[in-house]
Amino acid sequence: MKNKYSSRKTWLWLISVLMLFILISFFTFSPKPQSFPRYVTDSPSPTGVKAIYTYLNKETDVAIWGKPPEMLPQTAKNKLLIMIEPSIQLTTEEMQKYVAFMRDGNTILLLKDNPNGMFGVKTVSNKDAAPNTIFNSENRVVKSLVESSHRLKTSNQDKILLHDHLGPIALKRTLGKGQLIVAVTPEWMTNQNILKLDNLSQILLLIKEGNSNAILLDEYIHGQWNDKGFLSAFPKWLLLIFLQGALIIILWLWLKGKRFGPIFMPREETVRFSDEGIRAMTAWYLKGRRYHDSIYIQADYVKLLLQERWGIPYSRKWQDLPNYLERKRQQIPTSEIWPFINGLAQVLEKERISKQEYLLWSKKLDQLRKEVEAG
Repeated sequence: MKNKYSSRKTWLWLISVLMLFILISFFTFSPKPQSFPRYVTDSPSPTGVKAIYTYLNKETDVAIWGKPPEMLPQTAKNKLLIMIEPSIQLTTEEMQKYVAFMRDGNTILLLKDNPNGMFGVKTVSNKDAAPNTIFNSENRVVKSLVESSHRLKTSNQDKILLHDHLGPIALKRTLGKGQLIVAVTPEWMTNQNILKLDNLSQILLLIKEGNSNAILLDEYIHGQWNDKGFLSAFPKWLLLIFLQGALIIILWLWLKGKRFGPIFMPREETVRFSDEGIRAMTAWYLKGRRYHDSIYIQADYVKLLLQERWGIPYSRKWQDLPNYLERKRQQIPTSEIWPFINGLAQVLEKERISKQEYLLWSKKLDQLRKEVEAG
């Protein structure tokens, strides 16, 4: 009686400590609004680009790329990599990897307020940043606003996609087998601006200029590496509760004096349900060269399966079964069914068969058995 009371008291203490931990965690935890960096694909904030990513994900083949540029696919062709306002400084080696990616037959769409120095692009700064009329490559008016005060410098080989009276806003340049598309309008991609004026249609036209069959959104340039552990998917308060629960379980096991070690299974359980009898019977048939008896038993068992699984009467002789087997569409070709049945009937009619015949027909019967059991 005393032990029962002591055990109940211990349980009450453990439950009380656990409830105390939960209450402390609940009242001390104050969730703060999650802050997102600008121009990242998983950001639903006004400065994020989750809207365009969600739209592209429904319309085409798009994926998020969060690995260094040296891991870009070398054999892949005709891919479009979208880089939106890089927030980290790329090294010379990384820039060379991006250039090699384009020269192999891919396209990079760079949207940056001032892309001066990236991939050989040069810009000029203008003090007059007032809203201007924007024109496309066909000199048609585009209803959009440009926040950047920078304009692109072009060469004779460049194709101007968008411009105003201050200079080019977007251009396309050939690099090896691929292309570079640059625009000074990253704000068009944000959630707060994507549906304003003609921003969405112009972004889609820039993407269409890439003429690609797959799109990658580069998150490496925002420091979004794909090396986070699986624990980052859980909130901290939930991880704290898991940790407290684990500690309580360890203390409870220690209190109960639990010990861990190997489990030894009694021998009689393994012997009772083993296949030692089947192995002994098989060895007896092989040593006595009773191949005909063995193949006869095997064929008889297959006929029982044919009756149970496919409804073929057991009383039918093997010579009467080809028509039934043809209707079941088993893996044995139709042209081989008649030779198989006739050959098996001849083997069963013999008084003695050789070991080679036994192995051949045993294998064929075993194949038929597997097909019947599977079908």
